[in-house]
Amino acid sequence: MTHSNAHRAISASTGSPLFTRTLYWTQQCTHGLNLLSPAVSLLFRFWIAAIFWKAGMAKIASWDATLYLFTYEYSVPVLSPQLAAWLGTGVELLMPVLLALGLATRFSALTLFLFNIIAVLSYPSLNEVGIQHHQYWGLMLLVPLFYGPGLFSLDALIQRYLRARSAMPQDR
Repeated sequence: MTHSNAHRAISASTGSPLFTRTLYWTQQCTHGLNLLSPAVSLLFRFWIAAIFWKAGMAKIASWDATLYLFTYEYSVPVLSPQLAAWLGTGVELLMPVLLALGLATRFSALTLFLFNIIAVLSYPSLNEVGIQHHQYWGLMLLVPLFYGPGLFSLDALIQRYLRARSAMPQDR
């Protein structure tokens, strides 16, 4: 249906020109926002991935300082400071890559979400601003966790491939 046909159909069903115009422009804006949605999902994934990636890179840039922090500053229960440093750094380097690529997106978002909670709990001297940053990051991670990776992701590409493959007739 073309824009003018849609406009006429709405106009015929409602009668009020102001209502008709408002409804028409609301639909056009909604359609435009829907077209931008995959780009916003990609931006969210890149933004939050960059935060965790930079933290991981800082840890490997000065491994002695990282070990010091995990030994004397962070209070990670159960794990040795060395193991906690290795695991924490690994999470901060691997999961952001998966998140940015949109590969295993929900798994990587969940892992980073839980990691973010553990980071706050294991650093008792974290100030109010630091806690607020972690809260923002946690909220940002909820977007790909609950809404998925979006159209611009390897997950979506794999899903389209698998759907197309399952729709193909099988040679027997």
